[in-house]
Amino acid sequence: MMTLELPNEAATAALAARIADLAMPGDVIALSGDLGAGKTAFARAFIRARSGDKDFTVPSPTFTLVQVYEMDRAPIWHFDFYRLRHPDEVRELGLEEALGEGISLIEWPEVAKDLLPAAQTLEIALSPGAAPEERRASASGGIRWTPRLATFAAANLQ
Repeated sequence: MMTLELPNEAATAALAARIADLAMPGDVIALSGDLGAGKTAFARAFIRARSGDKDFTVPSPTFTLVQVYEMDRAPIWHFDFYRLRHPDEVRELGLEEALGEGISLIEWPEVAKDLLPAAQTLEIALSPGAAPEERRASASGGIRWTPRLATFAAANLQ
């Protein structure tokens, strides 16, 4: 497990961009944390980094439940499971297809924990810091993520 202090939203975006650069098809980035913890900000920064366009429009999938972005290196499936209560609901959104062909960004992954491939999943728990703009990110990953997480140890995300 690695914990990073994120002093502001720019640091959260920098972390998301570094992870976006390392993500490969089949990867899952599971974003957990309370409301307002920065899950959507992280997901938007991740998608914008992959697109190469800092102004790329990334709506929250809170009501649509999933947004798919066709990207050069792999499609990105951005899921929001906040309103879901049962794993069968997750399957109906195309999770299996996403796991097979793209990169899955999942907000509120708890309802689908047993459906996510452990080896390919990077879990990022976001929590508030001491000041309103500060966040803390705790990351742990499956075997496929272990060598990539090691590169974050000396990161300066400010």
